[in-house]
Amino acid sequence: MNSEHLQEQKRVDRVMETITEEINRLEDETEKRRNEVVHIRKHFWDEVKVNTDTFDDFLETIIGLRQEAQALSVSQSTHKHASKRLSTLRRMQAAPYFGRIDFVEEGNSTQEQIYIGISSLIDNSGENFLIYDWRAPVSSVYYDYQPGPAKYLTPGGEIHGIFEKKWQYLIRGGVLESMFDTSLTIGDEILQQVLGKGTDKKMHNIVATIQQEQNRIIRHDHGRLLVVHGAAGSGKTSAALQRIAYLLYKYRDHLNADQIILFSPNSMFSSYVSNVLPELGEENMQQVTFQEYLDHRLSKEFQLENPYEQLEYILTASHTPSYRSRLAGIRFKASTRFFEALTSYRQSLELSGMLFNDITFRGQPIITGKQIAERFYSHDSSLRFHNRLEKLKEWLTKKISEVQKVERSKPWVQDEIELLSNDDYHKAHKFLAKKRGFERESIGDYEMEPEELARLIVHQKLKPIRKRVRAFSFIDFKGLYNQLFTDQLQIEHWMEGETPAEWADICEATLETLNEDQLFYEDATPFLLLKELIQGFQTNSSIKHIVVDEAQDYSPFQFEFLKRLFPAARMTVLGDFNQAIFAHASEEANFNTLTSLYGPDKTEIINIARSYRSTKPIIEFTRRLVPNGEGIIPFERDGERPALKQLVDQEELHSCIASKVADLRSLGLDSIAIICKSAKESLHAYQSLSSIDGIKLLKSNSIQYEQGVVVVPSYLSKGIEFDAVIIYDASSHVYGDESLRRVFYTACTRAMHQLQLYSVGEPSPFLRRVLREGFIQS
Repeated sequence: MNSEHLQEQKRVDRVMETITEEINRLEDETEKRRNEVVHIRKHFWDEVKVNTDTFDDFLETIIGLRQEAQALSVSQSTHKHASKRLSTLRRMQAAPYFGRIDFVEEGNSTQEQIYIGISSLIDNSGENFLIYDWRAPVSSVYYDYQPGPAKYLTPGGEIHGIFEKKWQYLIRGGVLESMFDTSLTIGDEILQQVLGKGTDKKMHNIVATIQQEQNRIIRHDHGRLLVVHGAAGSGKTSAALQRIAYLLYKYRDHLNADQIILFSPNSMFSSYVSNVLPELGEENMQQVTFQEYLDHRLSKEFQLENPYEQLEYILTASHTPSYRSRLAGIRFKASTRFFEALTSYRQSLELSGMLFNDITFRGQPIITGKQIAERFYSHDSSLRFHNRLEKLKEWLTKKISEVQKVERSKPWVQDEIELLSNDDYHKAHKFLAKKRGFERESIGDYEMEPEELARLIVHQKLKPIRKRVRAFSFIDFKGLYNQLFTDQLQIEHWMEGETPAEWADICEATLETLNEDQLFYEDATPFLLLKELIQGFQTNSSIKHIVVDEAQDYSPFQFEFLKRLFPAARMTVLGDFNQAIFAHASEEANFNTLTSLYGPDKTEIINIARSYRSTKPIIEFTRRLVPNGEGIIPFERDGERPALKQLVDQEELHSCIASKVADLRSLGLDSIAIICKSAKESLHAYQSLSSIDGIKLLKSNSIQYEQGVVVVPSYLSKGIEFDAVIIYDASSHVYGDESLRRVFYTACTRAMHQLQLYSVGEPSPFLRRVLREGFIQS
């Protein structure tokens, strides 16, 4: 061990001592605060004298309650902050910092050594920083510059200086294993080591290995929309999660994790990325899939198709008669043209076309849909649409009250009274007595009149109807959406341009599913938009930032919807158009069109071309699978070329896969994915390979990302990486159609270290170039 290494180890030891001292202090403090909280909760009412005899007594009681509540709130908040800091310090015990810059600020002659870790640490004097948080302004120099002139932005303005050296450290358990002067050496040794390791069940933070292009994403801080278009394995998702941590740090007085939503591609992916923010000492933001949101809003009314069911249809039903028209319908309903058509349609409803349901009571209509429509179009036409609906609600509530008066004297009410159990009778008596002002002790003195009981029974029976009126259930939303497709020429009134050539078939299929109370995935967001445009958007202004991952899976229609749903939010959008595998994907869905969401002045697009996930031979292979792949830059990490083996039949295929899995396991590769085109093919592969020990099948409803050997459909593997990938059947029979090129590319780009392809019969035409140019072993 040289003297420099020895000196740095001594510094690590001193820092570890400070961390240990701080942990011991905080353990005492958190225990003390926890006991305080328990004590206050336990004795809350002991400390407050409740007296309401006079106004002064009442006021004193209120003040006492407020003081106790404030004391509880302060203790809870202090305990929460101390616990959070304690958790961060415990993580820092394993690796207190990972980098250092030697910086001379302009106007100073003294060099300052700035050590960078996941959180700041100050020495015992409280004056000197031992470690700077990776999100601190000065830390940006570490990520953005090579030695030479450098600057960083602080709240007080720009700081200029000379960046003299950059060091990287590998510390484990307080032991300095290695250190690199990266201003002298070529390449990123720490990054090489990290990428050379295997995967595990969780994605981890990348603060030690953030590259300049990723740092630009993390610290981007202006405009409404940031679009990150990056190659597979370029670190888009990792950078976005670090970006959330950075925003929570920078705006900690105004922003918390509950005000951020991450739209994940699926629940399994949510589990995969759930570790990143806690590793950095931050709480996890809200995570949801777009389908979960649609289910929350529509599943009580319809049986919803999910995006994977739609994709499974696209991948397996190309031989069916309705395939072409379904494909055309998916693309049209995903477009901004259809969005604008629905908006125009809603505006036309101000003059005519609104449909309403009958309001029925005891099997009979008490107000018909026709009566409601007549009222809507004959009154208050000068009012705004939503105000007219509110007035309509008031009118309906009044009509229900009139019905209530008439119903009291009908025979069914007396029948209900006679059928009341003793328990229900006493509950009604108690309720009406309290309503009349009788105290608990004198309730027995109250004599309940039959008219009052009748009024109560009718009121309770009509309660669900009043609730439905308040929720706009008297509007026939299904009929209104149906109306768009009933007359095939009708939609031309509300849109520019021509409808698809298959429009008649699209209308027929849409009406058929709607009449069965089902919704295609491509109809769910349009249906919800129409509903929101009519009854008023249920916007969420508390959300300040949303992150959309795998953005190429979202349609232009869905982005327009999200913009209106979260009017106060800034948006970070991540994706790779080469992985756009859904049927609505087209040039219209290209990320450049997103500039129209908020306008080019409020939008920035960052393209990142370097891919870090896979070895160089794998990236050289995968980038030749897509038309614009030349722009993808591989990271210099060596490995074996992908391999292709052509087989005679499926029996040989399954024998080869079982043998290959055993070989990969013997190399110490823990995460092995057998990727199939569809769920149908995955199930067949799983059943045929059941002899492989511990093999698992991943489905669209899988909650957790599994390690080990997994069989997975191509579309569920998106966003996840594996030590080794086996493409189950890369034949022209399975991957022969040009529309599947991006599906095939997505599957191949999941591999970090090894990629093996099998083909039962002739290989896919996508492989001709790589075979010709020698980028795959055969």
